[in-house]
Amino acid sequence: MEERFMRILVMFDMPTYTKEDRKNSAKFRKELIKDGFLMLQFSVYARICKGVASANSHLNRLDLILPPKGHIRALILTEKQFDQMRLLLGQKSELEKKNVPRQLVLF
Repeated sequence: MEERFMRILVMFDMPTYTKEDRKNSAKFRKELIKDGFLMLQFSVYARICKGVASANSHLNRLDLILPPKGHIRALILTEKQFDQMRLLLGQKSELEKKNVPRQLVLF
């Protein structure tokens, strides 16, 4: 049976009051990125996996790098569920207005 692609969505809160907390938070974030997670927005990261077993192994890795004061929520979603995510935006920022894609002309 063919494994389906899945997404892991990780949401976390990390205290940053002390220097040690900030260091632990930055280390956790770097480990997420090293494991293939991409930032969707601040404190929300996602990763694509092939099958539930692969997703669970990545979640087990998160357990190993969890900072002592960290609070993490993780969801395993199918591609269809992930595609149904809606992006709700307020007004466009000045940066988004400037970065309007332009038509590329090859000839």
